[in-house]
Amino acid sequence: MKSIRRNLLLVLMAAATLIVALGATVTYRIARQQVDAIFDYHLRQVALSLADRVADPHPLPGIGMPDPQLDLVIQIWSEEGLTLYFSHAHRVLPNLVRIGYADVATSDGTWRVFALQTHGRTIQVAQPMELRQHLAFSAALRILVPSLLLLPALAVGIWIAVGRGLRPLDQLAAALAIRKPGALELPPLPAAPAEIAPVLAALNDLLARLDKALSAQRGFVADAAHELRTPLAALRLQAQLVDRAADDTTRRSAITAFNHGLDRMTRVVEQLLTLARQEPGTAQATPAPVDLAGLARDAIAAHLDLAAAKRIDLGAVSLEDGLCIKGDPSALTILMNNLLDNAIRYTPAGGTVDVAAGTADGRIFVEVSDSGPGIAAEDRPHVFDRFYRGRRTREPGSGLGLAIVKAVAERHRADITLGKSRLGGLAVRVLFMPPLPERTSPAGQPAASADLSRR
Repeated sequence: MKSIRRNLLLVLMAAATLIVALGATVTYRIARQQVDAIFDYHLRQVALSLADRVADPHPLPGIGMPDPQLDLVIQIWSEEGLTLYFSHAHRVLPNLVRIGYADVATSDGTWRVFALQTHGRTIQVAQPMELRQHLAFSAALRILVPSLLLLPALAVGIWIAVGRGLRPLDQLAAALAIRKPGALELPPLPAAPAEIAPVLAALNDLLARLDKALSAQRGFVADAAHELRTPLAALRLQAQLVDRAADDTTRRSAITAFNHGLDRMTRVVEQLLTLARQEPGTAQATPAPVDLAGLARDAIAAHLDLAAAKRIDLGAVSLEDGLCIKGDPSALTILMNNLLDNAIRYTPAGGTVDVAAGTADGRIFVEVSDSGPGIAAEDRPHVFDRFYRGRRTREPGSGLGLAIVKAVAERHRADITLGKSRLGGLAVRVLFMPPLPERTSPAGQPAASADLSRR
Protein backbone atom coordinates (compact mmCIF):
# COMPACT_ATOMS: atom_id res chain seq x y z
CA MET A 1 0.00 0.00 0.00
CA LYS A 2 1.34 3.41 -0.94
CA SER A 3 1.99 5.85 1.90
CA ILE A 4 1.50 9.58 1.38
CA ARG A 5 3.80 10.29 4.33
CA ARG A 6 6.58 8.08 2.99
CA ASN A 7 6.25 9.45 -0.54
CA LEU A 8 6.35 13.03 0.73
CA LEU A 9 9.37 12.22 2.90
CA LEU A 10 11.25 10.69 -0.03
CA VAL A 11 10.39 13.53 -2.39
CA LEU A 12 11.18 16.29 0.11
CA MET A 13 14.42 14.65 1.24
CA ALA A 14 15.49 14.16 -2.37
CA ALA A 15 14.69 17.82 -3.04
CA ALA A 16 16.56 18.91 0.11
CA THR A 17 19.61 16.83 -0.83
CA LEU A 18 19.57 18.25 -4.34
CA ILE A 19 19.34 21.78 -2.96
CA VAL A 20 22.26 21.11 -0.60
CA ALA A 21 24.30 19.72 -3.49
CA LEU A 22 23.48 22.72 -5.67
CA GLY A 23 24.30 25.02 -2.77
CA ALA A 24 27.65 23.28 -2.30
CA THR A 25 28.42 23.64 -6.01
CA VAL A 26 27.55 27.32 -5.99
CA THR A 27 29.51 27.81 -2.76
CA TYR A 28 32.55 26.08 -4.27
CA ARG A 29 32.40 28.29 -7.35
CA ILE A 30 32.07 31.45 -5.28
CA ALA A 31 34.88 30.34 -2.95
CA ARG A 32 37.04 29.53 -5.96
CA GLN A 33 36.46 32.97 -7.41
CA GLN A 34 37.33 34.60 -4.11
CA VAL A 35 40.47 32.47 -3.68
CA ASP A 36 41.57 33.25 -7.24
CA ALA A 37 41.06 36.95 -6.68
CA ILE A 38 43.02 36.92 -3.40
CA PHE A 39 45.90 34.82 -4.68
CA ASP A 40 46.14 36.79 -7.93
CA TYR A 41 46.47 39.87 -5.78
CA HIS A 42 49.22 38.17 -3.74
CA LEU A 43 51.10 37.16 -6.90
CA ARG A 44 51.07 40.74 -8.10
CA GLN A 45 52.15 42.08 -4.71
CA VAL A 46 55.08 39.64 -4.51
CA ALA A 47 56.21 40.61 -8.00
CA LEU A 48 55.98 44.31 -7.20
CA SER A 49 57.86 43.85 -3.91
CA LEU A 50 60.77 42.32 -5.85
CA ALA A 51 60.86 45.16 -8.35
CA ASP A 52 63.06 47.35 -6.12
CA ARG A 53 65.55 44.56 -5.44
CA VAL A 54 66.07 43.65 -9.06
CA ALA A 55 67.29 47.20 -9.64
CA ASP A 56 70.58 46.07 -8.01
CA PRO A 57 73.05 45.28 -10.84
CA HIS A 58 74.33 42.20 -9.01
CA PRO A 59 72.51 38.88 -9.46
CA LEU A 60 70.35 37.74 -6.59
CA PRO A 61 71.43 34.62 -4.72
CA GLY A 62 69.42 31.47 -5.47
CA ILE A 63 67.92 29.03 -3.00
CA GLY A 64 69.71 25.77 -2.71
CA MET A 65 67.01 23.69 -0.93
CA PRO A 66 63.57 25.31 -1.15
CA ASP A 67 61.22 25.18 1.80
CA PRO A 68 58.61 22.48 1.07
CA GLN A 69 55.92 24.76 2.54
CA LEU A 70 56.71 27.44 -0.03
CA ASP A 71 53.95 27.43 -2.68
CA LEU A 72 55.32 30.31 -4.77
CA VAL A 73 57.94 29.97 -7.49
CA ILE A 74 59.83 33.15 -8.31
CA GLN A 75 61.88 33.59 -11.49
CA ILE A 76 63.92 36.61 -12.58
CA TRP A 77 65.65 37.07 -15.94
CA SER A 78 67.91 39.77 -17.26
CA GLU A 79 67.18 41.69 -20.40
CA GLU A 80 69.48 39.29 -22.27
CA GLY A 81 67.54 36.25 -20.96
CA LEU A 82 70.07 35.29 -18.28
CA THR A 83 68.48 33.67 -15.22
CA LEU A 84 69.19 35.88 -12.27
CA TYR A 85 67.03 34.09 -9.71
CA PHE A 86 64.99 30.86 -9.59
CA SER A 87 63.51 29.94 -6.22
CA HIS A 88 62.61 26.34 -7.24
CA ALA A 89 65.13 25.20 -9.77
CA HIS A 90 63.57 21.74 -9.94
CA ARG A 91 60.21 23.07 -11.05
CA VAL A 92 59.37 22.82 -14.73
CA LEU A 93 58.03 26.20 -15.77
CA PRO A 94 58.34 27.95 -19.13
CA ASN A 95 60.66 30.91 -19.43
CA LEU A 96 59.48 34.37 -20.27
CA VAL A 97 55.70 33.86 -20.47
CA ARG A 98 53.53 36.76 -21.55
CA ILE A 99 53.30 39.80 -19.32
CA GLY A 100 50.36 39.78 -16.89
CA TYR A 101 48.31 36.79 -15.67
CA ALA A 102 48.32 33.45 -17.44
CA ASP A 103 47.42 29.79 -16.79
CA VAL A 104 50.32 27.51 -17.74
CA ALA A 105 50.03 23.73 -18.09
CA THR A 106 53.18 21.79 -17.06
CA SER A 107 54.11 18.28 -16.09
CA ASP A 108 53.55 19.36 -12.46
CA GLY A 109 49.99 20.47 -13.21
CA THR A 110 48.47 23.81 -14.08
CA TRP A 111 50.09 26.94 -12.69
CA ARG A 112 48.86 30.47 -12.30
CA VAL A 113 51.60 32.87 -13.42
CA PHE A 114 52.00 36.63 -13.14
CA ALA A 115 54.89 38.38 -14.96
CA LEU A 116 56.07 41.98 -15.21
CA GLN A 117 59.10 43.83 -16.64
CA THR A 118 60.96 46.53 -14.72
CA HIS A 119 64.42 48.04 -14.98
CA GLY A 120 65.27 45.79 -17.93
CA ARG A 121 64.50 42.62 -16.02
CA THR A 122 61.55 40.24 -16.07
CA ILE A 123 59.98 39.02 -12.84
CA GLN A 124 57.68 35.97 -12.92
CA VAL A 125 55.78 34.61 -9.90
CA ALA A 126 53.91 31.29 -10.22
CA GLN A 127 51.60 29.28 -7.98
CA PRO A 128 50.06 25.80 -8.51
CA MET A 129 46.30 25.83 -9.23
CA GLU A 130 45.92 22.69 -7.14
CA LEU A 131 46.47 24.81 -4.04
CA ARG A 132 43.63 27.11 -4.95
CA GLN A 133 41.29 24.18 -5.72
CA HIS A 134 42.13 22.62 -2.37
CA LEU A 135 41.43 25.82 -0.44
CA ALA A 136 38.15 26.44 -2.31
CA PHE A 137 37.03 22.83 -1.74
CA SER A 138 37.86 23.11 1.96
CA ALA A 139 35.80 26.29 2.24
CA ALA A 140 32.83 24.68 0.47
CA LEU A 141 33.14 21.52 2.57
CA ARG A 142 32.99 23.52 5.80
CA ILE A 143 29.60 24.81 4.65
CA LEU A 144 28.34 21.53 3.19
CA VAL A 145 29.12 19.27 6.17
CA PRO A 146 26.80 21.06 8.63
CA SER A 147 24.02 20.96 6.02
CA LEU A 148 24.49 17.22 5.50
CA LEU A 149 24.49 16.66 9.24
CA LEU A 150 21.17 18.53 9.45
CA LEU A 151 19.46 16.30 6.84
CA PRO A 152 18.44 13.60 9.40
CA ALA A 153 16.94 16.29 11.60
CA LEU A 154 15.16 17.65 8.53
CA ALA A 155 13.80 14.17 7.76
CA VAL A 156 12.42 13.87 11.29
CA GLY A 157 10.87 17.31 11.03
CA ILE A 158 9.27 16.48 7.68
CA TRP A 159 7.90 13.20 9.06
CA ILE A 160 6.34 14.99 12.03
CA ALA A 161 5.01 17.88 9.93
CA VAL A 162 3.44 15.58 7.35
CA GLY A 163 1.91 13.52 10.13
CA ARG A 164 0.35 16.63 11.65
CA GLY A 165 -0.86 17.69 8.21
CA LEU A 166 -2.54 14.31 7.63
CA ARG A 167 -4.08 14.20 11.09
CA PRO A 168 -7.51 15.44 9.85
CA LEU A 169 -7.64 12.41 7.51
CA ASP A 170 -6.85 10.12 10.42
CA GLN A 171 -9.58 11.81 12.45
CA LEU A 172 -12.03 11.39 9.58
CA ALA A 173 -11.14 7.71 9.19
CA ALA A 174 -11.53 7.15 12.94
CA ALA A 175 -14.88 8.96 12.99
CA LEU A 176 -16.18 6.90 10.07
CA ALA A 177 -14.90 3.64 11.58
CA ILE A 178 -17.08 4.00 14.67
CA ARG A 179 -20.19 5.08 12.78
CA LYS A 180 -23.19 2.79 12.78
CA PRO A 181 -24.32 1.46 9.37
CA GLY A 182 -27.44 3.60 9.39
CA ALA A 183 -25.68 6.87 10.31
CA LEU A 184 -24.87 8.44 6.94
CA GLU A 185 -24.43 12.06 7.99
CA LEU A 186 -20.86 13.36 7.72
CA PRO A 187 -19.14 13.70 11.12
CA PRO A 188 -18.04 17.29 11.87
CA LEU A 189 -14.31 18.06 11.62
CA PRO A 190 -13.38 21.35 13.30
CA ALA A 191 -11.00 23.59 11.37
CA ALA A 192 -10.56 21.19 8.47
CA PRO A 193 -7.75 22.28 6.12
CA ALA A 194 -8.70 23.75 2.75
CA GLU A 195 -6.98 20.85 0.95
CA ILE A 196 -9.36 18.35 2.60
CA ALA A 197 -12.49 20.43 2.00
CA PRO A 198 -13.07 18.98 -1.53
CA VAL A 199 -12.75 15.44 -0.13
CA LEU A 200 -15.24 16.22 2.64
CA ALA A 201 -17.64 17.82 0.16
CA ALA A 202 -17.44 14.83 -2.20
CA LEU A 203 -17.86 12.40 0.70
CA ASN A 204 -20.81 14.36 2.03
CA ASP A 205 -22.43 14.33 -1.41
CA LEU A 206 -21.82 10.59 -1.73
CA LEU A 207 -23.34 9.91 1.69
CA ALA A 208 -26.34 12.07 0.84
CA ARG A 209 -26.91 10.19 -2.41
CA LEU A 210 -26.40 6.88 -0.64
CA ASP A 211 -28.91 7.89 2.04
CA LYS A 212 -31.39 8.84 -0.67
CA ALA A 213 -30.86 5.56 -2.50
CA LEU A 214 -31.21 3.52 0.71
CA SER A 215 -34.33 5.46 1.68
CA ALA A 216 -35.83 4.79 -1.74
CA GLN A 217 -34.91 1.13 -1.43
CA ARG A 218 -36.44 0.85 2.02
CA GLY A 219 -39.56 2.60 0.81
CA PHE A 220 -39.73 0.37 -2.24
CA VAL A 221 -39.42 -2.79 -0.17
CA ALA A 222 -42.01 -1.57 2.34
CA ASP A 223 -44.46 -0.60 -0.40
CA ALA A 224 -43.92 -3.86 -2.24
CA ALA A 225 -44.46 -5.90 0.91
CA HIS A 226 -47.62 -3.95 1.68
CA GLU A 227 -48.94 -4.27 -1.86
CA LEU A 228 -48.19 -7.99 -2.14
CA ARG A 229 -49.75 -8.84 1.18
CA THR A 230 -53.33 -8.40 -0.03
CA PRO A 231 -53.11 -10.54 -3.22
CA LEU A 232 -51.18 -13.21 -1.30
CA ALA A 233 -53.93 -13.36 1.31
CA ALA A 234 -56.51 -13.55 -1.47
CA LEU A 235 -54.60 -16.38 -3.18
CA ARG A 236 -54.46 -18.31 0.08
CA LEU A 237 -58.21 -17.88 0.58
CA GLN A 238 -58.93 -18.96 -3.02
CA ALA A 239 -56.67 -21.99 -2.60
CA GLN A 240 -58.66 -22.95 0.49
CA LEU A 241 -61.90 -22.57 -1.49
CA VAL A 242 -60.52 -24.89 -4.18
CA ASP A 243 -59.63 -27.41 -1.50
CA ARG A 244 -63.07 -27.22 0.14
CA ALA A 245 -65.11 -27.27 -3.07
CA ALA A 246 -67.91 -29.85 -2.80
CA ASP A 247 -68.61 -30.24 -6.55
CA ASP A 248 -66.92 -29.64 -9.89
CA THR A 249 -68.81 -26.43 -10.62
CA THR A 250 -67.74 -24.84 -7.36
CA ARG A 251 -64.17 -26.12 -7.86
CA ARG A 252 -63.95 -24.67 -11.40
CA SER A 253 -65.24 -21.34 -10.18
CA ALA A 254 -62.68 -21.31 -7.37
CA ILE A 255 -59.87 -22.27 -9.76
CA THR A 256 -60.87 -19.46 -12.13
CA ALA A 257 -60.79 -16.95 -9.28
CA PHE A 258 -57.43 -18.40 -8.17
CA ASN A 259 -56.00 -17.96 -11.68
CA HIS A 260 -57.25 -14.37 -11.83
CA GLY A 261 -55.54 -13.66 -8.52
CA LEU A 262 -52.38 -15.36 -9.75
CA ASP A 263 -52.43 -13.22 -12.92
CA ARG A 264 -52.76 -10.10 -10.80
CA MET A 265 -49.87 -11.22 -8.60
CA THR A 266 -47.75 -11.94 -11.68
CA ARG A 267 -48.45 -8.51 -13.12
CA VAL A 268 -47.59 -6.81 -9.81
CA VAL A 269 -44.27 -8.68 -9.63
CA GLU A 270 -43.47 -7.84 -13.25
CA GLN A 271 -44.25 -4.18 -12.64
CA LEU A 272 -42.08 -4.20 -9.52
CA LEU A 273 -39.16 -5.69 -11.45
CA THR A 274 -39.62 -3.15 -14.23
CA LEU A 275 -39.68 -0.29 -11.75
CA ALA A 276 -36.58 -1.63 -9.96
CA ARG A 277 -34.68 -1.73 -13.26
CA GLN A 278 -35.51 1.93 -13.91
CA GLU A 279 -34.39 3.17 -10.51
CA PRO A 280 -31.24 5.38 -10.38
CA GLY A 281 -27.99 3.49 -9.81
CA THR A 282 -28.97 0.39 -11.78
CA ALA A 283 -26.99 -0.67 -14.85
CA GLN A 284 -28.19 1.32 -17.84
CA ALA A 285 -27.95 0.57 -21.54
CA THR A 286 -25.76 2.72 -23.79
CA PRO A 287 -27.85 5.61 -25.21
CA ALA A 288 -28.80 5.15 -28.85
CA PRO A 289 -30.88 7.15 -31.35
CA VAL A 290 -34.60 6.39 -30.90
CA ASP A 291 -37.26 7.46 -33.41
CA LEU A 292 -40.33 8.38 -31.38
CA ALA A 293 -42.76 8.00 -34.29
CA GLY A 294 -41.60 4.45 -34.95
CA LEU A 295 -41.67 3.71 -31.22
CA ALA A 296 -45.28 4.96 -31.00
CA ARG A 297 -46.35 2.88 -34.02
CA ASP A 298 -44.87 -0.27 -32.47
CA ALA A 299 -46.61 0.42 -29.14
CA ILE A 300 -49.95 1.00 -30.87
CA ALA A 301 -49.60 -2.24 -32.83
CA ALA A 302 -48.80 -4.15 -29.61
CA HIS A 303 -51.99 -2.87 -27.91
CA LEU A 304 -54.49 -3.29 -30.74
CA ASP A 305 -55.84 -6.57 -29.34
CA LEU A 306 -56.25 -5.11 -25.85
CA ALA A 307 -58.07 -2.09 -27.29
CA ALA A 308 -60.23 -4.25 -29.53
CA ALA A 309 -61.32 -6.31 -26.51
CA LYS A 310 -62.89 -3.16 -25.05
CA ARG A 311 -63.99 -1.78 -28.45
CA ILE A 312 -61.65 1.19 -28.00
CA ASP A 313 -60.62 3.19 -31.07
CA LEU A 314 -56.81 3.24 -30.77
CA GLY A 315 -54.75 5.21 -33.29
CA ALA A 316 -52.32 8.02 -34.00
CA VAL A 317 -53.49 11.56 -34.71
CA SER A 318 -50.05 12.97 -35.57
CA LEU A 319 -46.74 11.15 -35.78
CA GLU A 320 -43.98 13.38 -37.10
CA ASP A 321 -41.31 11.25 -38.74
CA GLY A 322 -37.59 11.78 -38.24
CA LEU A 323 -37.71 13.03 -34.64
CA CYS A 324 -34.91 11.14 -32.90
CA ILE A 325 -33.72 11.40 -29.32
CA LYS A 326 -30.78 9.78 -27.57
CA GLY A 327 -31.96 7.27 -25.03
CA ASP A 328 -32.52 3.69 -23.98
CA PRO A 329 -34.85 2.08 -26.56
CA SER A 330 -36.04 -0.62 -24.14
CA ALA A 331 -36.85 1.89 -21.38
CA LEU A 332 -38.68 4.21 -23.78
CA THR A 333 -40.68 1.22 -25.07
CA ILE A 334 -41.69 0.49 -21.46
CA LEU A 335 -42.73 4.15 -21.07
CA MET A 336 -44.97 4.03 -24.18
CA ASN A 337 -46.45 0.67 -23.24
CA ASN A 338 -47.39 1.86 -19.75
CA LEU A 339 -48.95 5.06 -21.05
CA LEU A 340 -51.09 3.12 -23.54
CA ASP A 341 -51.91 0.37 -21.02
CA ASN A 342 -53.14 2.96 -18.48
CA ALA A 343 -55.13 4.83 -21.11
CA ILE A 344 -56.85 1.68 -22.41
CA ARG A 345 -57.42 0.31 -18.90
CA TYR A 346 -59.18 3.45 -17.60
CA THR A 347 -61.07 4.37 -20.79
CA PRO A 348 -64.62 3.01 -20.83
CA ALA A 349 -65.63 0.53 -23.52
CA GLY A 350 -66.31 2.19 -26.85
CA GLY A 351 -63.96 5.10 -26.08
CA THR A 352 -60.98 6.55 -27.93
CA VAL A 353 -57.23 6.64 -27.28
CA ASP A 354 -55.01 8.85 -29.44
CA VAL A 355 -51.22 8.97 -29.72
CA ALA A 356 -49.20 11.94 -31.00
CA ALA A 357 -45.51 12.68 -31.46
CA GLY A 358 -44.12 16.05 -32.55
CA THR A 359 -42.49 19.26 -31.34
CA ALA A 360 -43.68 22.03 -29.07
CA ASP A 361 -41.69 25.09 -27.97
CA GLY A 362 -38.51 23.59 -29.38
CA ARG A 363 -38.90 20.29 -27.54
CA ILE A 364 -39.79 16.84 -28.83
CA PHE A 365 -42.81 15.27 -27.18
CA VAL A 366 -44.95 12.16 -27.21
CA GLU A 367 -48.54 12.35 -25.96
CA VAL A 368 -51.27 9.84 -25.15
CA SER A 369 -54.86 11.16 -24.87
CA ASP A 370 -58.02 9.28 -23.96
CA SER A 371 -61.74 9.80 -23.50
CA GLY A 372 -61.78 8.34 -20.01
CA PRO A 373 -62.75 9.98 -16.72
CA GLY A 374 -59.33 11.64 -16.25
CA ILE A 375 -57.63 12.15 -12.89
CA ALA A 376 -59.21 14.12 -10.09
CA ALA A 377 -57.39 17.32 -9.06
CA GLU A 378 -56.72 16.03 -5.54
CA ASP A 379 -55.11 12.85 -6.96
CA ARG A 380 -52.77 14.48 -9.49
CA PRO A 381 -49.96 15.35 -7.01
CA HIS A 382 -49.76 11.66 -6.02
CA VAL A 383 -50.40 9.70 -9.21
CA PHE A 384 -46.67 9.22 -9.83
CA ASP A 385 -46.14 7.69 -6.37
CA ARG A 386 -45.65 3.95 -6.22
CA PHE A 387 -48.84 1.92 -5.53
CA TYR A 388 -50.99 5.04 -5.39
CA ARG A 389 -54.50 4.60 -6.71
CA GLY A 390 -57.09 7.35 -6.89
CA ARG A 391 -60.05 7.34 -4.58
CA ARG A 392 -62.53 7.06 -7.47
CA THR A 393 -60.59 4.33 -9.28
CA ARG A 394 -62.59 1.17 -9.88
CA GLU A 395 -60.30 -0.56 -12.37
CA PRO A 396 -57.96 -3.25 -11.00
CA GLY A 397 -54.27 -2.41 -11.07
CA SER A 398 -51.06 -2.16 -9.10
CA GLY A 399 -50.60 1.61 -9.08
CA LEU A 400 -47.14 1.28 -10.65
CA GLY A 401 -47.76 2.30 -14.25
CA LEU A 402 -47.21 6.05 -13.91
CA ALA A 403 -44.44 5.50 -11.35
CA ILE A 404 -42.57 3.54 -14.03
CA VAL A 405 -43.26 6.27 -16.59
CA LYS A 406 -41.84 8.87 -14.21
CA ALA A 407 -38.70 6.79 -13.52
CA VAL A 408 -38.00 6.38 -17.25
CA ALA A 409 -38.67 10.07 -17.90
CA GLU A 410 -36.27 11.13 -15.14
CA ARG A 411 -33.56 8.91 -16.63
CA HIS A 412 -33.98 10.76 -19.94
CA ARG A 413 -34.25 14.22 -18.30
CA ALA A 414 -37.81 14.55 -19.60
CA ASP A 415 -40.79 16.38 -18.09
CA ILE A 416 -44.30 14.94 -17.73
CA THR A 417 -47.43 17.09 -17.87
CA LEU A 418 -50.99 16.04 -17.12
CA GLY A 419 -53.74 17.92 -18.90
CA LYS A 420 -57.26 17.61 -20.27
CA SER A 421 -57.44 16.02 -23.69
CA ARG A 422 -59.65 17.18 -26.55
CA LEU A 423 -61.47 13.85 -26.13
CA GLY A 424 -62.59 14.90 -22.65
CA GLY A 425 -60.29 12.63 -20.66
CA LEU A 426 -56.63 12.73 -19.65
CA ALA A 427 -53.70 13.83 -21.83
CA VAL A 428 -50.23 12.71 -20.65
CA ARG A 429 -47.39 14.47 -22.47
CA VAL A 430 -43.70 13.59 -22.10
CA LEU A 431 -41.39 16.46 -23.16
CA PHE A 432 -37.75 15.65 -23.84
CA MET A 433 -35.00 18.15 -23.17
CA PRO A 434 -33.63 20.44 -25.91
CA PRO A 435 -31.63 21.02 -28.05
CA LEU A 436 -33.61 19.49 -30.83
CA PRO A 437 -31.75 16.66 -32.60
CA GLU A 438 -31.28 16.64 -36.36
CA ARG A 439 -34.26 15.46 -38.36
CA THR A 440 -33.32 12.26 -40.09
CA SER A 441 -35.14 9.63 -42.05
CA PRO A 442 -33.88 6.34 -40.64
CA ALA A 443 -33.41 3.62 -43.20
CA GLY A 444 -36.15 1.07 -43.10
CA GLN A 445 -38.60 3.40 -41.28
CA PRO A 446 -42.03 1.75 -41.41
CA ALA A 447 -44.73 3.86 -42.98
CA ALA A 448 -47.83 4.74 -40.97
CA SER A 449 -50.49 2.15 -41.76
CA ALA A 450 -54.09 3.12 -42.23
CA ASP A 451 -55.33 1.25 -39.17
CA LEU A 452 -52.84 3.01 -36.86
CA SER A 453 -53.00 6.62 -38.08
CA ARG A 454 -55.85 9.03 -37.71
CA ARG A 455 -55.88 12.37 -39.61
